[in-house]
Amino acid sequence: MRTFLLNKYCDARLPWYTIYPTVPDFSAVVGAKTCGTWLRRLPAHEPVSLYIHVPFCHAICWYCGFPTSLTRSQRPVRNYLAALRDEIGLVAEQVPRALPVSDVHFGGGTPTTIAPSDFLGLMEVLRHCFAFSKSATIAIELDPRGVTAEMVETLQAAGISRASIGVQSFDPVVQRSVNRVQSEELTASVVESLRQHGISRINFDLLFGLPHQTVRSCVDSARTALAMRPDRLAVFGYAHVPSYMKRQRQIDETALPDNVARAEQAAAIADTLVSAGYRQIGLDHFALPNDELELAQKAGRLRRNSLGYSADTCKTVIGLGPSAIGRLREGYVQNEIATASYHQHIRAGRLPTSKGYCLTAEDRVRAAIIERLMCDLQADVPAICAAHGFDPVPLLGSADRLGMLAEDGIVEIEEGLIRVNQEHRFVIRAVAAAFDTHRDRAPY
Repeated sequence: MRTFLLNKYCDARLPWYTIYPTVPDFSAVVGAKTCGTWLRRLPAHEPVSLYIHVPFCHAICWYCGFPTSLTRSQRPVRNYLAALRDEIGLVAEQVPRALPVSDVHFGGGTPTTIAPSDFLGLMEVLRHCFAFSKSATIAIELDPRGVTAEMVETLQAAGISRASIGVQSFDPVVQRSVNRVQSEELTASVVESLRQHGISRINFDLLFGLPHQTVRSCVDSARTALAMRPDRLAVFGYAHVPSYMKRQRQIDETALPDNVARAEQAAAIADTLVSAGYRQIGLDHFALPNDELELAQKAGRLRRNSLGYSADTCKTVIGLGPSAIGRLREGYVQNEIATASYHQHIRAGRLPTSKGYCLTAEDRVRAAIIERLMCDLQADVPAICAAHGFDPVPLLGSADRLGMLAEDGIVEIEEGLIRVNQEHRFVIRAVAAAFDTHRDRAPY
């Protein structure tokens, strides 16, 4: 039965629903002018989150699906930083005043490609243009292969409180097959150094579905990670889209596991982490019992955003840097993806927004339902609709796929309350897709 459901509902084309509507629905109708208008309308006293995208790496991992470029020189990084500082200034000119900031996330790419002194300079600019709260969480993504002792000291001085470390797999065979050779000893050394410098909140990223991965190698990697006791682990499935990401053409497709094998790997990792005392959060995150994600899930305030699961309750996310996505009150905006185009906009003195999406009332209610399904594995559709002043009947009546999902035992529906059976959480994206009016409505 499990194999039948996997083949029926595990469609690789389904969105991960970190946001709704999803990026393919964005259009150039929403550009720099619209973004500026939306920024000016932000409430002056409402906290915001910042996301800063750093589009550079010192080595390219073949599995990566993010817009990054290879550099071994500081020159392109410093050129980017000059443009980024100008973008921060352009945003600051639009907003009502120095907006309060409660969360900051440096992503990429590899943010630590920025030289230590330049990183501190960037933080000074951000703190000058925004009002950081004393309790602001500042997080950064790290590739431990390029982290120096000076960089760790810099992160401490900059106020970094959380580090997300890319691990993916500790299996040397798998590592070589994706151009990401990283030893257990190196990873453990960086983790220890971060903790010694007060950066005690540690996240790990693991992948399944990589070439040559097996259930055994996935479990071994999970156990190796557990020995370092990170606060959180995100366990993602590798998405092989070589037509979109040319670097993935280096990967041997014949060594990739099929859908059933991928599901077995994901389940084995989940069992290993839960057995070690971690709580499963939504679809693919795991956290220690006292972590903010677990506390947010218990309180019913777990959120889903473009970075995955979050305890951040800010309604607004301001994205900075090439390809960065922002969430404003009226809708979504995304910056130019290509670094050259991004620079061109900044040199012209305009916001680098290339596309976006203006939310409708129906989009908002569907987004709320999808978010609760992805976070809580259940959604009270009538209650959510009532909070948005929306009639639930059209949503429940038009979602033909819900009946199919119920017949297959994936969901239970009682007076509009949809519950996903725990053993079928691996197809939660298919349940969320039942409320996605933008997707092709062909049957599964």
